[in-house]
Amino acid sequence: MAKKNENRNPVELKCSVCGFMIRPTEKNKANTPDRLELNKFCKKCNKIQVFKEKK
Repeated sequence: MAKKNENRNPVELKCSVCGFMIRPTEKNKANTPDRLELNKFCKKCNKIQVFKEKK
């Protein structure tokens, strides 16, 4: 059986404009030690915004 990788952590993303939180995603902390920033669609703003990793 495959072993669960310890480098992948669940992170929650937060809209940088309105603060809306979206479901948790995973990130590999060995490859990306900084905070994650992704362009995603925000349901509350109804447009594509920058989502940053919540700490």
